[in-house]
Amino acid sequence: MSTLLVTGGCGFIGSNFIRNLLATDPATSIINLDALTYAGNLANLADVETNPRYTFVKADIVDREAVRSVMKRGVTDVIHFAAESHVDRSIQDSGPFVRTNVLGTQMLLDAAREVSVKKFVHVSTDEVYGSLGATGLFTEETPIQPNSPYSASKAASDLLVRAYVHTFGFPAVITRCSNNYGAYQFPEKLIPLFISNLVKDEPVPVYGDGQQIRDWIHVLDHARGVEAAWRKGQTGEVYNFGGRCEKPNLELTHTLIDLLGKPRSLIRYVKDRPGHDRRYAIDCTKAERELGWAPQVKFEQGLRDTIDWYLQNTAWVESVQSGAYRSYYEKQYGVIV
Repeated sequence: MSTLLVTGGCGFIGSNFIRNLLATDPATSIINLDALTYAGNLANLADVETNPRYTFVKADIVDREAVRSVMKRGVTDVIHFAAESHVDRSIQDSGPFVRTNVLGTQMLLDAAREVSVKKFVHVSTDEVYGSLGATGLFTEETPIQPNSPYSASKAASDLLVRAYVHTFGFPAVITRCSNNYGAYQFPEKLIPLFISNLVKDEPVPVYGDGQQIRDWIHVLDHARGVEAAWRKGQTGEVYNFGGRCEKPNLELTHTLIDLLGKPRSLIRYVKDRPGHDRRYAIDCTKAERELGWAPQVKFEQGLRDTIDWYLQNTAWVESVQSGAYRSYYEKQYGVIV
């Protein structure tokens, strides 16, 4: 029996990972450590909170003693999702990004070394590679050239993990993934934001000319990739995950508008984000070859399923947008967040 510590498990990707692993692996118990910042939502895992193989711990990864205490609960492996991740927020204030993404990762690495974990999976992002031109793909050998405070903080944490592997022989792997979409994504991100605006006939903001290109992957494909890296990844290696699905933001916006039956007049072009990367695209050949992983969800179907989920879960969306979701912890545990 493995005891897996998952950090940031109440977020979008972490909650999907936990739900999927509990459903498919009866030999693993999960401790979910989450600080419940604005992007962490206990309601994301309401359906598994009574599972005897699932435990929630509210703690900040920069709290050394809290992290050490959790590690001593028999943790055998770590999946590290916890991060500040919204680029626009990092432009407004990079402090929380350096604190959580760099210092928090260091605290986890030190505590994981103390208990001699078998595997530490550090979940990163393709944004650490910077921006591509019109051609080419990011590979695991692409130089790290981050262009936003967010991606710079993630690159720093990646390099810290690499240093622990080299210096201490620490059993870590790094994963980097392209843009995720799917259920439970915080509504500040493009797809859920646009869905929630469009269903209310509200405008959708498109940065610049809308020709920024992103590679889209369904969150469950990413979750399966992280699991594969945990089970089969080799110490010190980096694995890229992508959906082989490049879309300009404007094309994606048109698709969402059309699928929801709304007029394209709802598009509002807004001033471009400072330092906005033009194109991301992932070569995931290494993960396919070495981990036996491949994306399974076709974008067209995945996007329709995502739209359906948001339309069927308007109460969840409204609770997040209003901030009411933060009372869920109080109701369940009698403590105010």
